[in-house]
Amino acid sequence: MIPVRRVKQPSLSQLRAFAAVAEHLHFRDAAAAIGMSQPALSGAVSALEEALGVQLLERTTRKVLLSPAGERLAVRAHAVLDAVGELMEEAEAAQAPFTGVLRLGVIPTVAPYLLPTVLRLVHTRYPELDLQVHEEQTSSLLEGLAAGRLDLLLLAVPLGVPGVTELPLFDEDFVLVTPEGHPLAGRGDIPREALKELKLLLLDEGHCLRDQALDICREAGRTEGAPVTTTAAGLSTLVQLVAGGLGVTLLPRTAVKVETARDSALFTGSFAEPAPSRRVALAMRTGAARQSEFEELAGSLRDAMRRLPVRIVDGETGEAGEPGEAIPS
Repeated sequence: MIPVRRVKQPSLSQLRAFAAVAEHLHFRDAAAAIGMSQPALSGAVSALEEALGVQLLERTTRKVLLSPAGERLAVRAHAVLDAVGELMEEAEAAQAPFTGVLRLGVIPTVAPYLLPTVLRLVHTRYPELDLQVHEEQTSSLLEGLAAGRLDLLLLAVPLGVPGVTELPLFDEDFVLVTPEGHPLAGRGDIPREALKELKLLLLDEGHCLRDQALDICREAGRTEGAPVTTTAAGLSTLVQLVAGGLGVTLLPRTAVKVETARDSALFTGSFAEPAPSRRVALAMRTGAARQSEFEELAGSLRDAMRRLPVRIVDGETGEAGEPGEAIPS
């Protein structure tokens, strides 16, 4: 049985030495080009030949020539060194914050109202960031985050999911959207108990806003058998059903301006303090490699969202401040 020769792994230093000699065909010139002493260069090439088990150079007293094997392997050596150089460049670029691709998942009841602020911030402050937005429901977003398909989420919390860290941004109140002429239209002191008997229109199942609204109704004492119509897949459809007189609904304040401005038949009413509310946050995988970058982004978003009708949450204490601009009834 013929023994199999084990080829030693060449080092990058050996490959650089050989590539330099192959380019200059002169030991002194090659050594000067890569900043090595001539004896060290010669030793590195000899070690490479021993490791590979082939003669790479033909040495004479007057010149250096590549052997047939050396000519073939010189091409490979240059390719390896080029690839290593590209790897180092990519690693250096990855160390720079807010560069490369950021895959952001957003829930449908947040995306139309907050994305203008998010996109404006990224465009002006982080121009090298390649932001890719995916609008999906909460369950799909969490699956994408766990699988690595998404990097960061913008959604309502708390999630209570192991392995997910929340970076709270703000709290916002819910308002009651009614048709024209409704007894609660325009009121600023609506008691939660008023939700007990209202004909409430909600989003379809799967939307976290539906679950939040139902929780608010249960807290107000609404029974499970109270009429709830769930025929709307989005908030735009929901408010049009309200405008048509089919019932009332709950909207987060950030959605009110966009969704009610299209129809003069829509009115809003505010709840008495403490008003029902939701918290919106960024969510990332716990221990994410870009954690410090995401934390900085959360801080920038808090500053950018101060003009919205929300209460910004302190990133350290988790406490919400004063609300931003008011929404007219």
